[in-house]
Amino acid sequence: METIDLFKAKGIEAKRLHESCLKDTPEKFLDNLKLTENGFLKRAALLLFHPDPERFVTGAFIKIGFFRSESDLQFQDDIHGNLIEQVERTMELLLTKYTRALVSYKGLSRVETYEYPEKALREALLNAVSHKDYAGCIPVQIRIYPDRIKIWNEGKLPEDWTVKYLYDEHPSRPYNPDIANAFFRSGYVEAWGRGIDKMSEKCVAAGLPVPQITNEGSDFWITFRKDIYNREELSNRGLNKRQIDAILFFKAKGEITSSEYADKYNVSDRTARRDLSELTEMELLKNEGNNKNSRYIFP
Repeated sequence: METIDLFKAKGIEAKRLHESCLKDTPEKFLDNLKLTENGFLKRAALLLFHPDPERFVTGAFIKIGFFRSESDLQFQDDIHGNLIEQVERTMELLLTKYTRALVSYKGLSRVETYEYPEKALREALLNAVSHKDYAGCIPVQIRIYPDRIKIWNEGKLPEDWTVKYLYDEHPSRPYNPDIANAFFRSGYVEAWGRGIDKMSEKCVAAGLPVPQITNEGSDFWITFRKDIYNREELSNRGLNKRQIDAILFFKAKGEITSSEYADKYNVSDRTARRDLSELTEMELLKNEGNNKNSRYIFP
C-alpha cells in the first residue's frame, strides 16, 4: 500500500493520473493500470508493488559494486523490494555512496554537482528495469569504476533493430510493456522512445561523452564515462607532469605517436614508450601498433 500511495502521488504530480484515483481500491487501481487479467494479478503487478517480488520472480533485484579494476571489487550492495523501491533506493546509493558530489555555492545557497547527470543515470536505470528479461532470473547489475559506470541487464533489442538505431529517432517498443506503461503513468518515463536522446543530451550538457550502448547476445550494457582528461583527474591517478601535459596537449588531436612524444619532451624513445605504456595500462590511451613509432589513440 505504501508503494501504491507513492505511485499515485507521483502520477498525479506528473499529470498522468487523475486525483480521483486516490479513492480507488487497490484492486480497481491495479485493474485500471492493466495489471490484472481474468481476476488474477499479472507478474508485472507483483514486480511493481509486492514488497518481496523475489518470492515469485527469481533474480528480481539490483546489484551494485564498486571496482578499482575489473578484478578488484571494493564494496557492494544488493537492493531488494519492489521495482519502484529498487529504483529509488538505487539512485540514492549511486548519488550518496558510489559517486562524488562537487560542492559549490551560489550566494548563500549550497549547490551540489554530481559526477554524472542524475536524470541520465535514472533514465538508464529505468531502461534496465523496464527492458530486462525477467525469465533469465539474473539481477540488474551496476558496476562503478573510478572513471565510468556500467549498467547491465539481460535482454535483447527487437529483431529488426540495431544499437545504431537507438541513437536515431525511433518508436517506443518496450520489452515489458506493462512495466513500461506503469512507469509512464507514474511520471518516471516518457512513452516516446526518447530515453537514449535524453541521456545523451544530459551528458553532453555536463561535458561528458555520450553514453555507449552495446548489445551482444542477451547482454545489454549502457556505459557512462567521466571526463577524465583534465589536470585534476589525471593528477589523482599519479601521472607525472610530462604525462599529464602530453595527455592535455594531444587530446584535441585524438592521438599520440611515441616519436612525437619523444621529440616534444626531449626524451629517449625508450622513455617515451614507457610513459605511453603506463598510460595504456591505465586505460587512458589505447595502443595501435608495436613498432618504434607506435600510435596511441584516446579510447
